[in-house]
Amino acid sequence: MRILIDENVPVQMLEMLRRLLPDHEVRHVSEIKWAGKKDLALLPDAARKGFHAFLTKDGRQLEIPSEVAAIKKSGMHHIRFSHGHRGMAGLGLAMGAVIAAMPLIVHELEDAEAQRLVHIKGLNPANKHRFDLTDPAKSPPNYWPR
Repeated sequence: MRILIDENVPVQMLEMLRRLLPDHEVRHVSEIKWAGKKDLALLPDAARKGFHAFLTKDGRQLEIPSEVAAIKKSGMHHIRFSHGHRGMAGLGLAMGAVIAAMPLIVHELEDAEAQRLVHIKGLNPANKHRFDLTDPAKSPPNYWPR
């Protein structure tokens, strides 16, 4: 599968996705000199160049009828993600969600007989849902030397 990453997706995801998806071609619009190209031109060009999926953070794209029509006409799978948290923590949550989901999504899309629309759900920003924190001086786990 050939996956095109939109310019609004951090380029830092590129290498991680390439490592996670070694049997697939993952390209970022900036490396193929398409940065700045409007989606109405980008989508048909990407489809003509043989891309199968488009990964974007552009959630508003689905609110614009002409862009929705371009997505449909391209026939490419449309994969989007969003995050409502600012700064490095928000970026980390978004990247974590995308990186964790993409191998599963690609597996599903390989078996798809037609175009699919995918929305990657974000990670929960609450600390208590993402990790446990233990003070071994106050509550030592069973494995902790006493």
